[in-house]
Amino acid sequence: MDNRYQCILVTGGAGFIGSNFIRYVFENTGFEGKIVNIDKLTYAGNLENLADINEKYSDRYVFEWVDICDYDRVEDIFKRYSPDAVVHFAAESHVDRSIHGPKDFINTNVNGTFNLIEAARKFWQNRFEYTRFHHISTDEVYGSLGDTGYFYETTPYDPRSPYSASKAASDHLVMSYYHTYGLNVVITNCSNNYGPYQFPEKLIPLMILNMLDEKPLPVYGDGKNIRDWLYVEDHCSGIWAVLNRGKTGEKYNIGGENEWHNIDLVNKLCEIVAEKLGKPKDYFKRLITFVQDRPGHDRRYAINCDKIKNELGWRQSVTFEEGLNITVEWYLNNKKWVQNIKTGKYLEWLEINYKKR
Repeated sequence: MDNRYQCILVTGGAGFIGSNFIRYVFENTGFEGKIVNIDKLTYAGNLENLADINEKYSDRYVFEWVDICDYDRVEDIFKRYSPDAVVHFAAESHVDRSIHGPKDFINTNVNGTFNLIEAARKFWQNRFEYTRFHHISTDEVYGSLGDTGYFYETTPYDPRSPYSASKAASDHLVMSYYHTYGLNVVITNCSNNYGPYQFPEKLIPLMILNMLDEKPLPVYGDGKNIRDWLYVEDHCSGIWAVLNRGKTGEKYNIGGENEWHNIDLVNKLCEIVAEKLGKPKDYFKRLITFVQDRPGHDRRYAINCDKIKNELGWRQSVTFEEGLNITVEWYLNNKKWVQNIKTGKYLEWLEINYKKR
């Protein structure tokens, strides 16, 4: 059983992957310590994601409303809770938003990461071997692939958007603290996540919810961009394995090994939702609308996961068919959650971002 930490500080734990990770740790690992969740609660942070966890584990789960760009607050969290591990999810993460407003991405993803790792260095001084800083990154730092090939941990970075550039910068910063100060760090780079609690500007929930409202299903360009899809709980199990058993100063890729053209995925979702709602198989496909491609849109991502499989014994446990069905069912059964996050700003953003070609 992996249970080496007494207090884990999770940043961005009210977001999609962070909240799923906290849920996974409490309910699937036998972890007996405390989790401190700090989150700025931007548009994508939602405390409803962990309402049941907050109630069930009230003696071992704490939420603090903190912006990681505020160094004094970050340092105060270290002093008050004495975490021996940090799992750093907090990031601005939507590529399209980074194109329209890159400043927030630099502030949060670079400066915020600096605040965290500097506070960790100071607080953990002389006991690095008993602590760990786990930085969550993305496959987008590697750039874009052609028709063949895969991203390996040794693939040179080639970011193409302000978002991926900010994540690449934060990766380098974290690794510099290992080489310069000996801080116990690990980095994981993941492919596209999907599953419950994902904010509905991302592809899969956006398509599901637009189908329910019979709104257009916006697909960029020709729809032939390829992404590798990873079910969020499988990602969480990989993070847990690396946090506990990964080698210090190493990077691990976590992917779904599950490549789909965007247009094929949207057609597949149309069929799943139609079946669950008792509609004809192609009922929702009439809503597919091709929109102007975004600048610098990477053509293909694909991750090689051999390292985490061979070194740590990790495997994906959910097939794409199973994962999509679970995800669709979740959104169909949690309409109140969906309604509560459909704010005016969110609706305005969709209108700005997805313009018909």
